[in-house]
Amino acid sequence: MGTGKSSVGRLVAEQLRFAFLDTDTVIEARAGKTIAEIFTTDGEAAFRELETKIVRELTERAHTVISTGGGLVMKPENMASLKTHALVVCLWASPEGIYARVKNQNHRPLLQDAEPLEKIRQLLAERTPAYKQADVLLNTEIRSPREVAQQVLHQFRIARTAPPVQA
Repeated sequence: MGTGKSSVGRLVAEQLRFAFLDTDTVIEARAGKTIAEIFTTDGEAAFRELETKIVRELTERAHTVISTGGGLVMKPENMASLKTHALVVCLWASPEGIYARVKNQNHRPLLQDAEPLEKIRQLLAERTPAYKQADVLLNTEIRSPREVAQQVLHQFRIARTAPPVQA
């Protein structure tokens, strides 16, 4: 959250002439309600199930840049599925950097907390092991979305030209 996934993802998709898909947007369209409403009425577990369903569907997509919610990779099956057909890039920022970017946004259900900065620290601490499973980790703290997009494109081109790894 707040690392630039959507902004960077759109820029990368544009450069590659790929489609752009945001899993949160797909979930909202299918559910007919916002992520915040899903959290309130159905709970986080129901939201996470919707994410997993979409991840399964994505295995059939090609030429698509996919932006996911930050908690999606907490289910190992989601990360494993994405890695079968995609270069998984984790955009990273410090808790303070994230908070500075999202503090005035009210559509983030996980930040409806008395201490949002502390909540961000907690979420990052819980999620870091999963984030480290990504193929590429990029710090977005002091880079513009365009600079980060260029780094993602560079990593994508390297991954495309690298010979397959033999297990």
